Amino acid sequence: MSAADPVPPTEPRARASDGEPRGQTVLDDLVALLDLERLEENLFRGVSPPVTLPRVFGGQVAGQALVAAGRTVPEDRRVHSLHAYFIRPGDPSIPIVYETERVRDGRSFTTRRVLAIQRGEAIFSLSASFQQEQQGLVHSEPMPSGVPAPDEVDDLGARALRGEGGWLAGLPRPLDIRHIDEPVWSPNRTASDEPVRLWLRADGTLPDDPLLHVCLLTYASDLTLLGSVLARHEAPETAPQMASLDHAMWFHEPFRADEWLLYTCHSPTASGGRGLASGRFFTADGLLVATTMQEGLVRVREAQR
Repeated sequence: MSAADPVPPTEPRARASDGEPRGQTVLDDLVALLDLERLEENLFRGVSPPVTLPRVFGGQVAGQALVAAGRTVPEDRRVHSLHAYFIRPGDPSIPIVYETERVRDGRSFTTRRVLAIQRGEAIFSLSASFQQEQQGLVHSEPMPSGVPAPDEVDDLGARALRGEGGWLAGLPRPLDIRHIDEPVWSPNRTASDEPVRLWLRADGTLPDDPLLHVCLLTYASDLTLLGSVLARHEAPETAPQMASLDHAMWFHEPFRADEWLLYTCHSPTASGGRGLASGRFFTADGLLVATTMQEGLVRVREAQR
């Protein structure tokens, strides 16, 4: 594996007056959100945060569904991929029931299917595969070169104070997000075919639970991915209708979600009111640890195209 222009370590994150990293309390709330209640052997229940969007955030239901799958798998088998479909908008005011099906337990791989249900109807489905650690061929795409370090770009909180926080500004921020390029909601952005780049990490310290780190990254992957479709076009006069349709992730190497990860998002194509987006996660020293793909609904009025 090779890495281009690894990013030097940054200064320790700022701490509040009680000595905890800023955002640790909010991060604890997110960890609690991913800690599902077990109802039966293969049945779990999750809730949404009190401050949320009109519909359940896609990253939340994907992360919770992956928790439900992982709770039925031996600890020596780690997530290596997931494939999911968003079926109906979720209602954040009521709990979500996650029904897990134990599809197969093989010698090396374990497969699970999860159905997220509200009011007796499926709102989300996920298939996840887990694998025992094995040896094999090793190579990796290098990290993009010339990327500024996290402490060289503004965090989301600083942008929010300037009125540039976008839809994320009004929500609790358990993640420290540093946009390298102008985000799609910025009034200063212009259309670009280049990837959208940002640094992110959990804003605090996470427990040493590999499944939790993978589930938190699944949650984070849905925050900015579909925005890369809009990034290739001039900003419309009014907000377009956007919704995730499906989501896939592959996890290549172990990582910690409370350490800096570079997230690059790019849309190769859009048509038919849909846009396709791809994303890659790199550690600060240049290792590619996860890849994601998503197709989403992206509708604009005829006069805005």
